[in-house]
Amino acid sequence: MSFIMSSLGKADKQVLTEILQRRFALLNDIEKVKKELKETEEEIIQIDRGKTIEKDQLRHGIKKFNNHPTAGIDFLVEVGRLERTPHNIAKFLFETSSLNKTSLGIYLGDGNDFAIEVLNEFGQLHDFTGQSLDVALRRFLISFRLPGEAQKIDRMMECFASRYCDCNQNVFQNRDTCYILSFAIIMMNTSLHNPSVKEKPTAEQFISMNRGVNNGEDLPEQMLRNLFEGIKQEPFKIPQEDTVDNTFFNPDLEGWLLKQGGRYKTWKKRWFVLVGNCLYYFEYPSDKEPKGIIPLQNLDVREVVDQRKVNCFEIFIPVTGQSQMIKAAKTTGGRMHEGRHSTYIMSAPTVKERSDWIRGIRKCINVDPYYEVIAARKRNASNSLNLKQSPTSENGNTDV
Repeated sequence: MSFIMSSLGKADKQVLTEILQRRFALLNDIEKVKKELKETEEEIIQIDRGKTIEKDQLRHGIKKFNNHPTAGIDFLVEVGRLERTPHNIAKFLFETSSLNKTSLGIYLGDGNDFAIEVLNEFGQLHDFTGQSLDVALRRFLISFRLPGEAQKIDRMMECFASRYCDCNQNVFQNRDTCYILSFAIIMMNTSLHNPSVKEKPTAEQFISMNRGVNNGEDLPEQMLRNLFEGIKQEPFKIPQEDTVDNTFFNPDLEGWLLKQGGRYKTWKKRWFVLVGNCLYYFEYPSDKEPKGIIPLQNLDVREVVDQRKVNCFEIFIPVTGQSQMIKAAKTTGGRMHEGRHSTYIMSAPTVKERSDWIRGIRKCINVDPYYEVIAARKRNASNSLNLKQSPTSENGNTDV
């Protein structure tokens, strides 16, 4: 380089020097760009990693919610994906399509003050403006699964009636009218589309049963006829994941209980659903298939005392002196097989819940008359055998 510079004139040296300076400056700029690109790439990686973590947290929170609703919400609040305000939680429940409808109903139906606020905010997110009552009610009931307890249903229907009247202020004279008529629609839907109901109600009966509900006045007859025809032509749809033969829609009673095992006397927490004359139990409320089925026919229920658990009750066979197994079924490894219980012992969270379960089960128990005949035959046979085996005197009289 020095040899070349020495052979150049002054002007050429000046030009070459400028070229070299530009080259060095360009190389420095290239290095700066490389550094900035590397930093940008690292930022993108961090952002993607953060988004992945957020997605994983959200996915994990949804999974938790579908199994244990309150635990799922607590987790999402803890990791910063949710704010613990009624509006934010209601918005999350309303907009997140992957939430299980059964778990949604459980969370919204909780009776604590915060859950009631969430329910009211959830109702406000529905827009029923200009919709007929049956259409609005369909939309409301498809957004979650209606629980089985009367108090929870009452709160949810109050929420619906309030929101519907806010959106349609000139339809009914007060909210009570909307509330009563909404219940009448649900009852009529069951009567019209339940195969076990042989005599189907008529439009005239529906109109008659709703006379005077509008603050002492009658509702327009054509409105009631339109509601009746709408229900008759299209039954209410059940949330998709709960369409397993419609068996568990609107049960008589449902909730958590501890169940004592048959062979091994361990206690496991199970979600119980009482429908018809069967008691089903699941590992989680969101499960589509039960882990076990207990047909209640010819059984009885009573309070029992257990040294380890409180609020216990027992489902048993009410025939003394007989060693029998309850004709129940359970699943193991995805296969159904016969249960091996002579009794079922459960523990309720509270005394009131134990009373509710005992009362509910008693209402659902059916007695088969053929079973009574067989049981009587067995008792007679047992008594005859005892007479033959007892010591007698020579004249044939039984010793006293």
